Amino acid sequence: MPKSELMPIGVFAERSGLTPSALRFYADSGLLPPAEVDPVSGYRYYSTGQVARATVLRQLREIAMPLAGVEAVLGAEGEEAVRLLDEHVAGVLGDAAEARWKAAVLRSALGGDVPGLEVAALKGPVFAEAVEQVLTATAREPTMPVLAGVRVEASQEAVTLTATDRYRLATRTLVPAEAPTRAWAGTVDGDELRAAAAEIRRSPAVRLEAVPHGMWLRVTGREDRYCRLLSEEFPDHRLMLASLGEATTRATVPKDLLIRALEEHPGDRVALNITVQGMKVGDRTPLPATTTGRPLRICFELTTLYPAVSTAIGPDVMLDLRGEDQPVTVRSADRGDLTTLVMPVRRVS
Repeated sequence: MPKSELMPIGVFAERSGLTPSALRFYADSGLLPPAEVDPVSGYRYYSTGQVARATVLRQLREIAMPLAGVEAVLGAEGEEAVRLLDEHVAGVLGDAAEARWKAAVLRSALGGDVPGLEVAALKGPVFAEAVEQVLTATAREPTMPVLAGVRVEASQEAVTLTATDRYRLATRTLVPAEAPTRAWAGTVDGDELRAAAAEIRRSPAVRLEAVPHGMWLRVTGREDRYCRLLSEEFPDHRLMLASLGEATTRATVPKDLLIRALEEHPGDRVALNITVQGMKVGDRTPLPATTTGRPLRICFELTTLYPAVSTAIGPDVMLDLRGEDQPVTVRSADRGDLTTLVMPVRRVS
């Protein structure tokens, strides 16, 4: 190949994002040999066509893929390469979960095994379901990591789980099997709580035990799970709930019909038209809804409304509406212990 079509190692390093020393390492390992080596000077030259391979190699190493795995991915095509990548990521996540668990045990030992505060005893499947329901209202936002957490509040009467992404607010109330001796509140890491829920669902009971920087989920016959507490202040959701006005329109609609209509809606935003005849999703045929109050047209982001409806409990969903620019309360018509607030958006045409 003519020298004019080749790049010295320094230029190729800049193009690929790999350092010259890394390029020499990958050349010696056989993953990325240079296109040509000057027999006199020993200088290494690379071709433009090697930039793509070098970039993928760098990206694979950035996600901690070992050399054998990198070689397998670079040698595969299409679906096989994707499968190998997915296998590696699954392994990394599994290792991270195991490290998190071992760190929790070590943290307890380093802290002198401080006795925990018994928060509440709950049915495992019920608690796991409640966790997954409210987690639909969480969000990942670097400036406010607390929005990815779940607020757990315990009293002698109930345990309440709350999550919010500032556009939705989901809250679920559970009756403890045993009343705690004192009130407690904390914001639990949502990812760790989600991972724990899968295990807790298979346990008949779970005991929530608070320690200085986290919460233990104690289960019988299975491994206890630890979830970190987030230090950031949780949004004042009680003020939001207390400031809600009275509903001016109410609609009760079969949950499965409303979900189907939302799934078949073609746009990213959806308008609900509520009249005395029923409820329309966009321009569809009216759903068999029971409505009271004044007619209303209100619009939502589909990604905001759909999770609120799909996680509702029971066959019917009740919508309490306060106007086209006010939060809407979504709850079960027959069981009100799961409540979700959803913010509307400006009208769609």
